[in-house]
Amino acid sequence: MVNQKYLDKAEVLIEALPYIQRFNRKIVVIKYGGSAMLDEELKRNVIKDAVLLKLVGFKPIIVHGGGKEISRWVGKVGMEPRFVNGLRVTDKDTMEIAEMVLAKVNKELVTLVESLGVQAVGVSGKDGGLLQCRKKLSKGEDIGYVGEITKVNPKILQDLLERDFLPIVFPIGFDENFDTYNINADDAACAIAEAVNAEKLAFLSDIEGVYRDAEDPLTLISELRVDEAQQLITDGHVGGGMIPKLKNCIDAIENGVNRVHILDGRIPHSLLLEIFTNKGIGTAILKDDGEKYYNEHA
Repeated sequence: MVNQKYLDKAEVLIEALPYIQRFNRKIVVIKYGGSAMLDEELKRNVIKDAVLLKLVGFKPIIVHGGGKEISRWVGKVGMEPRFVNGLRVTDKDTMEIAEMVLAKVNKELVTLVESLGVQAVGVSGKDGGLLQCRKKLSKGEDIGYVGEITKVNPKILQDLLERDFLPIVFPIGFDENFDTYNINADDAACAIAEAVNAEKLAFLSDIEGVYRDAEDPLTLISELRVDEAQQLITDGHVGGGMIPKLKNCIDAIENGVNRVHILDGRIPHSLLLEIFTNKGIGTAILKDDGEKYYNEHA
């Protein structure tokens, strides 16, 4: 008799088959951040997931931040952080450190992907004019070299995908005067997903997903349509950092991305579980007329 463990493995592969068929040759943008960037084992798991997506026929693009690592290096060189409305002011020196740190993180991720047998190329938002921006103000106040995206030129990413590379992007852009700006990685992932007509955009963060009641983890919502997501914001059911994230999700879907996922990057292989299993584990946000398919198999 065949061991049940092996039958279970076969069942998992069969369950994944329709999703592999559905998303074959489709672009998936993965925004990678939070604790999963700091823990070496989690980092390797996320990169393994992206490599597996690539090898089964998806076209992944990774967009990453590195805020905690930037803060660590700013502290290392003895600089005093300054904040306006809770946001770090990015002066010229901080901007220089941010660019160096993000480039370092980027090449570490490239190396990790290459070590798993897939060719990767790291690019910044400056390369090929990928991310053009203007100065972002916080409630009308200057917070330094923090950028707001005005234009995305996705040609470099399309060329890399066409030649079978896995692009890894860090969100440093420039303005019309070619001054360098740090860009929020969520914003960059959202803008890139729209520009390349991504089928999916996945945010890996430090939360399980969207809750109907922020205080109760049992109220995790598996699937949300755009109007429902908007209602949660309007009714005040979500707060803090979830509001800009949900607004990014809504914006991405209204601009052509088919499906957006909010996932807990601290859960090993959360990306694969959300994309390849019937139930999923995070929150999927879809168009108002989008097909809800997790519940069909519940």
